[in-house]
Amino acid sequence: MRINCFLILFLTVFLSANAQITRLKVFEPDSTDAGFKIVRIKDVKLKYLTRSAKLTDPRTVLNRVKPLSIWYNRFKPTSFWKKVNKFGLNISEVAFVNWNAGGDNSVSALASADFARNYKFRYLNWNNEVQLRYGLNAQEGRKLRKTDDQIRLSTTLSFRKDTITNWYYSVKANLRTQFSNGYKYPDRENPISRFMAPGYLFVGVGTSYIPPKDQFNLYISPATMKSTFVLDEVLSNQGAFGVEEGKSVFLELGFLVTNTWETEIARNVLMNHRINLYTDYISSFGNIDVDWELNFNLKVNEYLNANIGTHLIFDDDTKFDEEIAEDGTVINPGIARIQFKQLLGVGLLYSF
Repeated sequence: MRINCFLILFLTVFLSANAQITRLKVFEPDSTDAGFKIVRIKDVKLKYLTRSAKLTDPRTVLNRVKPLSIWYNRFKPTSFWKKVNKFGLNISEVAFVNWNAGGDNSVSALASADFARNYKFRYLNWNNEVQLRYGLNAQEGRKLRKTDDQIRLSTTLSFRKDTITNWYYSVKANLRTQFSNGYKYPDRENPISRFMAPGYLFVGVGTSYIPPKDQFNLYISPATMKSTFVLDEVLSNQGAFGVEEGKSVFLELGFLVTNTWETEIARNVLMNHRINLYTDYISSFGNIDVDWELNFNLKVNEYLNANIGTHLIFDDDTKFDEEIAEDGTVINPGIARIQFKQLLGVGLLYSF
């Protein structure tokens, strides 16, 4: 028995050693030149497949292809510019038909436009802003009247010494004026203000505190030149807005503090605050000119919003209740008073 097993094992090993192995001709020479040879890889069909092998057909059947249900997001390169473009239109209307309590039909419209181009990267911060406002009111029984008029341009260039601090060295310029003539209604013959009469230009250097989110901005300038322009001959001869009679420019050097703050105090309720405080070193140090705006924007949807705002101004160079004699001499120069404006409107807002 043992001899038989030994013989069978011997024959098996001997036959296996002398067996001829037929290899698959996967790699076949394409040319017979000994110096240059090209090898092509042939498709070889495997007889036995492993369990983990997954065969796929590289050919795509077009009738099985479906379009994308969600469009892909295109690549946008990183930009250090922050852009704001807003157009707004608020309209309010009151109409009466056989109304026993009485009243006059009226329509009011207020158009606004806000543009901003702000650049921020490492040490440099450059903010540019344009604000435009114009409003009209039409009431039954009287002529068209202006309700709002504003042009505001501002630019601030800031630089910091490192990327850790939030304090910047800044240069700031701000221009404020109006579009059309202003009247003390119902008098429409004698305008009390015009384009660049007055016009206020602030240019100064100082320091700014700008946190990373840019929602808060504090600017302090110990050296700011305030220029008051009255480019209308009639108003200039009257010495309006603090200029000398016959002059068109009045210059002041003083201290300026500006603060802007924008935050969401509740869901879809955005508060926007801006205040300017200025005092002159030479003529009236300690007498502070105030320009303060506070607005609340209530967002209804992407295009519809409501706005509640106030605007308060106190300028010692703007006098009220001036008394002039028949010969043109000023009897009473008048006094400075607080100017206050309140706004409530619902309308359309388009941003792009």
